[in-house]
This record gives sequence, structure tokens and C-alpha cells, in this order.
Amino acid sequence: MTENILFMTLGGSAIAHFVITCVMAIFARHRVQYLCLPWVNGIFCCTMLVASLFSHNIAEGQPGILHPGMLLALLCACYLQSIYPLNISMPGFLQWERMWRYACPILVLLAIYVSAALLGSNIVYIYSATELTENILSSDILLRLCALGLSIYYIVNIFLLPHRMARHANVPGYLLGYCIAMGMSVVFYTCIAIYYDMTMLAIYIVLFTLLNLYLAFRTLESLAIQLPRPVIREVAVAPAEDKEKEQEDFNEANLLRFQRINYWMQHNRNKWKDSSFGRDRLCQAVGLNRHFILQSVRSQGFNNVHDYISSFRVAELKRMIARGEVESLNDMTDAGFGTMQTVRSCFLKIEGITLDEYLKKFTEKESGEEEKQETTED
Repeated sequence: MTENILFMTLGGSAIAHFVITCVMAIFARHRVQYLCLPWVNGIFCCTMLVASLFSHNIAEGQPGILHPGMLLALLCACYLQSIYPLNISMPGFLQWERMWRYACPILVLLAIYVSAALLGSNIVYIYSATELTENILSSDILLRLCALGLSIYYIVNIFLLPHRMARHANVPGYLLGYCIAMGMSVVFYTCIAIYYDMTMLAIYIVLFTLLNLYLAFRTLESLAIQLPRPVIREVAVAPAEDKEKEQEDFNEANLLRFQRINYWMQHNRNKWKDSSFGRDRLCQAVGLNRHFILQSVRSQGFNNVHDYISSFRVAELKRMIARGEVESLNDMTDAGFGTMQTVRSCFLKIEGITLDEYLKKFTEKESGEEEKQETTED
């Protein structure tokens, strides 16, 4: 039973990392900052897949304290995760030369260990602290302690990642928390490498996989924000109701309803500029129930009715800024938003940039046009 659980855990982890690798490889073809994601997750996928083939040996084995196999996995995991800032543009982590230089201590240690094994050095199995003390001066144990020390060096670098990444303005906040959680998971695995426990190992694999899935989903979420938003087109004439046509063609019916809704929104600006205006009032105004309204706006690419109404309010806010009607932050709520927090969150969600960034760009553009006009007049 234990072997089957471990096999399913390793197999599930391999499948999850395979999916992450395939999906992020597509994005990496267009954005180089995602290049690290598929490579590292691909290595994790292969590792879990190979380990699942030896699930019986892992479940039945008793490697003891600081087994070379456990330390090798620890070293590789620490190294890969300490160069794992993923979707951040950190040029040093995307340059092969620096990555090889960073990996040199591991390669040197592995070379020494393999050379010692070829020269006849035997693996010393240790199951208690007393045995560790007695064999502390043997070359095998000394090399293992060096491997443990090197792993701690990489773990420290993992915990330093949030501090280093915080210098970059484009680093999302969730990534800083992820690095801390990742570092804690590696510390957990270090304890397992010192005092082996198969159950704890299975728990670590699950936590490790969930962490990587979380990061992959958050990365995809940030990519989704950059997708083009639905375009609201002007409706010159309100479409007439056609019950027979609506029954024949489901998509055409949704389009006609959406045009009716759009026509009302475009000609009743004062109504939706009231912050209390929402889905229910829109239903009453256009004579459609909640189901039809939601179905209609979703057919044109909007997530829900709230997003649809917010699109009009954000467009109105941009017009107010362009006309110079916004003199203070309080004036921004005149576009129909209840609070400044709502203004900022909706603007970021719809436009893909923060309100402060938009205002800064708009100010710079206005200043540039004024300077150009003054130069022309001179």
C-alpha cells in the first residue's frame, strides 16, 4: 500500500510538472522571461518520472542519515530553485555562463565524490548520531557534510531572493511570498535528508508540486490581464425585438440583446454614472432578466455584468481626464465608481496598467504636445 501511494504521488507530480512545462514553453517562445519555467519544471518532471520507476526501492529502503542519493536530490533541488525567479527579468539567471559558474561548486563536489567511488571508496551507512560521530573523519562522510553545507548555501540564496527581487519594480507581490514558501519547503526536505521518513517525503512531494502549480497559475493569471479587452462598438439605432429570429439562432439572439443593452448604456450616461447603478437596475432599464443580461455580455467577451458596466465607467474616466475635468482624486469617483479603491482596481483590470501610470503617461504626453506647440509658434 505504501509503495502504491508513493508511486501515485510521484506519478501525479510528474504529470503536473509536465503540464506546466508544456504550457509555459508556448509562452516562452514569445516572451524570454518565461524561459526558465519550462526548463526547470521539465527537469522536475523527468526526475519525478524516473523516481516513480523506483518507488518500490524508495518505499522499502532504509537510507539512514545523509544518504548520498538524498543529498544529490537536495543539491539539485536547491540549485534549481535558487535560480527559479521564473517570470522575472533577471538577466544573470538567463545567461548560461553565470548559471554554469553558479553550478561549479556542485559539479566539483560531484566530480570528487565520483572519483572517490571509482577509487574504491565505500558508502558508509549511518543510522544514529553515535555512528555519525564515529565516522566523521571518513572521506565519504566529509564529502556528504560538504554537500549539506553547499545545500545550505543555496537555501540561503533562496531566502534572499525576495530581497533581491524587491529591487525590481515589475516584480509581483505574490512572487515574494512564493520564494519564502519555497525556501521553507527546501528546509523541510533537508530535515528529511538528515532523518529519512518515507511519509514525510511523500508530503514534501505534494507540497512541492502544489507550490509550483500555484506559481504557474499565478503566472498565467498575470498573462491573462495583458490579453486584449472586448471592444464596445457604437450602436446607432436600437435593434428591434424579433422573437422568431431569437428562437432560431442562439448566437444572433445574444448579439441583438447585447446591442440593445449597449444602445441603452450609450444614451443613458447619467444613469450608470450613479455609483449605486448595478445589474438589477440595468435589468429593469432594458427589460431583460439577469440570465439574459449575463448571457449577452459574456457572449461578447465580458466576464460578468459588473465588468461590462466598469468598462463604460473607465472609458468615461479617461474622457474626463482628457477634457481636464479631473482636478483631484475625489473627482475620479464622478465617473460612477463608489470609492477610489474601486477606481484603481477596475482601471488596472481593464486597462492593464495602474491609474497612476496612466496619469503619468498622460501628463508627459500633454507636456510634450505643449512644448511642441510652443516651438511651432516661435
